[in-house]
Amino acid sequence: MTDASAAPPAGPATPVGPTTPAGPAAATGPASAGATGNGQVLLRAEHVIKYFPVRQGVLLQREIARVHAVDDVSFELRAGETLGLVGESGCGKSTLARCIARLYPLTSGSVVFEGRDISRLSRRQLRPVRRDLQMVFQDPYASLNPRKRVGAVIADPLHIHHWGTREQIKKRVSELLELVGLSPEHVNRYPHEFSGGQRQRIGVARALAMHPRLIIADEPVSALDVSIRAQVINLLDDLQDELNLTYIFIAHDLGVVRHVSDRIAVMYLGKIVEISPAEELYQRPLHPYAEALWSAVPIPDPDLSEQRTQIVLEGDVPSPVAPPSGCRFHTRCRYATEICSQQEPELVEYGNQGHLAACHHPLNLTRAEA
Repeated sequence: MTDASAAPPAGPATPVGPTTPAGPAAATGPASAGATGNGQVLLRAEHVIKYFPVRQGVLLQREIARVHAVDDVSFELRAGETLGLVGESGCGKSTLARCIARLYPLTSGSVVFEGRDISRLSRRQLRPVRRDLQMVFQDPYASLNPRKRVGAVIADPLHIHHWGTREQIKKRVSELLELVGLSPEHVNRYPHEFSGGQRQRIGVARALAMHPRLIIADEPVSALDVSIRAQVINLLDDLQDELNLTYIFIAHDLGVVRHVSDRIAVMYLGKIVEISPAEELYQRPLHPYAEALWSAVPIPDPDLSEQRTQIVLEGDVPSPVAPPSGCRFHTRCRYATEICSQQEPELVEYGNQGHLAACHHPLNLTRAEA
């Protein structure tokens, strides 16, 4: 880490980077205040925590520690919008997604979907909720059963929810294949007979089978060739407009996230450190971690690329078993001061654009916000 006494640099125009904790000018509403859009709140995560026990011993399996995978995360998602979720590997993005979809039980907190708390429902009670909340998984090779034909894979949700007759299900499967750009003639093929991009389209078709309202896309293009990624992204974009879908889009490619998202949430070591409208976040990140992430995004213009300074974070990500005290990013932050290691910053709103950050020394603030 560089000199801890270094002050945050001045941002564009007339920003002021304060070196003291955010004062009264920063709104202290909850993280959910950052939701935007005209739709109603479809999903609300409130203080979601997910810890995984670390056990020792062959017989007693005594718990000796806990992995803090997701630690007190709150946000809102409105119908029709796309929330991008970014961060380094191991920061808790996929775990948060699986908690929201109730594939993992929550350690504490709640997930409210369509006005109903689903965080404590049993498997039987969750079954009708599954119709409206689906996932597209990262690996198109592992998420499809290799022993089943494609028609059976897509038809599974329809059979589970007792949707229609055999002929109606067959017709629906053909419609879904056409909807994602595949031929209905492929219904009797096995997953290994398709390319990676085609398999991901099959995963999307399966997720759409029961007309869901929310789809959680867990890095849906990271395992695909670059030439195929744009096709899948455009497919998801077209389906959102056509079917009025809401997305949580998880990705490592920050350029992709910027393209598809209305808002972006940045995670670090189990916590959301910044959440903002997409363009606002790219133009003036408030958190030093977000600033470092955006500095690594390639720029196609060589002249502009040379003018920008890439920020290289020193050191390794701390262990989620024993996260640092105070701000979890302070061990790698070039603006860190004593308060950063002692007091955990709250996620508060700056301005009226729904831009929230958890930082004692937020960057790129205008004079009104400072």
